[in-house]
Amino acid sequence: MLKKRIIPCLDIQNGRTVKGVNFVGIRDAGDPVELAKKYAKEGADELVFLDITATIEKRDTLVELVERVAAEIDIPFTVGGGINSVDDVRRIIAAGADKISVNSSAVKRPELITEIADDFGSQCVVLAIDTKFNGNDWKVYVKGGREETELYAVDWAIQGVSLGAGEILLTSMNNDGTKGGFALDITQAICDAVKVPVIASGGAGKEEDFRDLFTTTDATAGLAASIFHYNEIPIPQLKDYLKNQLISIR
Repeated sequence: MLKKRIIPCLDIQNGRTVKGVNFVGIRDAGDPVELAKKYAKEGADELVFLDITATIEKRDTLVELVERVAAEIDIPFTVGGGINSVDDVRRIIAAGADKISVNSSAVKRPELITEIADDFGSQCVVLAIDTKFNGNDWKVYVKGGREETELYAVDWAIQGVSLGAGEILLTSMNNDGTKGGFALDITQAICDAVKVPVIASGGAGKEEDFRDLFTTTDATAGLAASIFHYNEIPIPQLKDYLKNQLISIR
């Protein structure tokens, strides 16, 4: 069985780490380079860096900032936001990323997943799915959660993996920033549907939320932002808690 991973997420806007609730109400959370150094030192298993306005602003990912972060850490590093081509991926990997995350660009042109996987391997491709429950089902959203698509989260996960995605980063927009716990139902539905690792994101507020995630779903990682950025739950404390719950943690 895969040991569970704890992954802090740096949402980047204008070169700063930011955090919102339900994808709105964005506020500053600190310097991304300093936060990355801190998390690597504290024992984070991986780091995710998402340039959250690159797609909306129709620009490339902040490559120079990726280089600065990568130079300070020695843990796996995933970068997403504004990645639209294999050339974009090549620049991000050259800057020091280990994996890339695609979201809106993959919905717009699904074959991009295959193109990246063919060049860099499936292990390099993380399909990020921003999903929201609309009262009937979980729909996929793009452009930083601003635009609903016709896709259903489970169907899109299956399609993405069939095209070459090696991992799913699933964010529940309903739960994002609420600190009310992860969306366990859709997380397990995605885990049941695909045979690649699933990272759950959105809703972490207390140690028990990670326990519930790892004991009631097959997610291999829990991703969080504000509880780490504002030092509400230090990573070493969280890992000690989970080990005491007999959960296999890296």
